[in-house]
Amino acid sequence: MIVRLFDEKEHAQSYWKYRISPSQEIIDMIINFLQKHRSSPQELELAVDVGCGSGQGTVLLGPHFTKVVGTDVSPAQLEMATQHATAHNITYRECPAEQLPMADGSADLVISIAAFHWFDHARFLKEADRVLKPRGCLVLLDYSIIMELSYGDCSHALNDICKELYAALLLYRNPYLGANCRDRYKGTYDKLEYPDKEWHEELWVRKTVPLSHYMGMIQSLSNYQAMQKDDPEKANQLSHDITHRLMRAMGVSCPETELLLSVRYSGLLACKP
Repeated sequence: MIVRLFDEKEHAQSYWKYRISPSQEIIDMIINFLQKHRSSPQELELAVDVGCGSGQGTVLLGPHFTKVVGTDVSPAQLEMATQHATAHNITYRECPAEQLPMADGSADLVISIAAFHWFDHARFLKEADRVLKPRGCLVLLDYSIIMELSYGDCSHALNDICKELYAALLLYRNPYLGANCRDRYKGTYDKLEYPDKEWHEELWVRKTVPLSHYMGMIQSLSNYQAMQKDDPEKANQLSHDITHRLMRAMGVSCPETELLLSVRYSGLLACKP
C-alpha cells in the first residue's frame, strides 16, 4: 500500500459511524456476476475484502461465503471492525494490500471498496490475480465525494452550497490520487486482461440520514482530514458554516433533521480466466 491514512482511533470510529456502505442491490449484483461466470454451481468459499477499513462492506459479504477475510494496514480500523463483527465466518487481518496472507488460487472474490486508489496498483492487481481461483471475481468500487442532498423543494439550493464545500476540499486532495479517481478505476478496467468484465458508471446508494450524519461523513474524508491537520480552525469553521447554511436553506433549526443522501458508486467487475 502506497499511502497510509485513517490510522487514528478517533478517525476509525468516525469512519464506522458515518461512511455509506454499498447497497444490498450492489452486493447482489456482485454475487450474480460471480455466479454467472463460475464453471460449476459450487458453494462460494472465500471472499477477501482488501482495504476493508472498519468493516462496513465486509459484513455485507458474510451471508454469501463460507469465510470472509477483511484486510487493512490500519490497526485502529481493524480494531473497530472487530468490535462490530457479529458473524462467525468473518475475520480480519492486518497486512498491506500488495501482500495478502492467502494461498494461491484460494479466493472466489477479491474486492476493494473505496480503497484501491491508495494501493500500488500494479502490485495489487498481480497479488489479486495470484489469490483468485480460476473463474474467481475481482471487484473494484469507489464512490464520488460529490454527493447529492434532497429535502423538500430546496434540493437545488442545498447542492449549490455543497458544491462550495467540495471545491474547498479539492484544495486538500492527496496528490497521489491525481485529478480524478474515477479515471484511475476506468483506466484499470480498460487495461485489465480479463475477457469477462463489466464497467458500471452509476450505482446509486440512497439513504435517509440526519444532516449531522452527512457532515460527519464529510469530516471523515481524507480531504477534510488533511485540511484539519493543516489548519484546524479553518476546517472547523468550514464545517460550522456549511452546516448552518444548509439548515437555513432547509428552514430547520436542528442538525438532526433527516434528508435524503445519494452517493454514486462506480467501478469494475472482472472474472479471472
